[in-house]
Amino acid sequence: MMELAVLSAAFAMGAAIPDRYACANFSPPLSWSEVPANTQSIAVLCDDPDAPGGDWVHWVLFNLAPEVRSLPENVARRAQFPGEAIQGLNDFDRVGYDGPCPPPGRPHRYFFKVYALDVRLALDARARKPDLLRAMQGHILAEGALQGTYARPRR
Repeated sequence: MMELAVLSAAFAMGAAIPDRYACANFSPPLSWSEVPANTQSIAVLCDDPDAPGGDWVHWVLFNLAPEVRSLPENVARRAQFPGEAIQGLNDFDRVGYDGPCPPPGRPHRYFFKVYALDVRLALDARARKPDLLRAMQGHILAEGALQGTYARPRR
């Protein structure tokens, strides 16, 4: 499987995610490397494996056109995305990106994952991470991730 390089102009791999992209719910700008020629769609997930209750999902986005190589900052929080892309439900039960905002204390890790798929997914805006993972099974051509950290300051 091919590996995608996932980058952000806002933070480097393993670095702190700026406050602007945390509790304020502005999605960070993301970009990724060239996808395989037979890619039919791209999916994006953001999750926090360090959440108190286990994995917490901050963003579900799928069916981006294969020629898309980046997302701007502050992607609109609506189910229908330009083209045929769809934003599903995060673990806040909302469509779109909800940024890192963990309890005060130690930093949490946040993974922005990008997948190149050989199909367009037959999912709708009610889709959650488990639905996306099931639908992508056996269809991932390439993937990559950018990991950032965020700690909410103690008051």
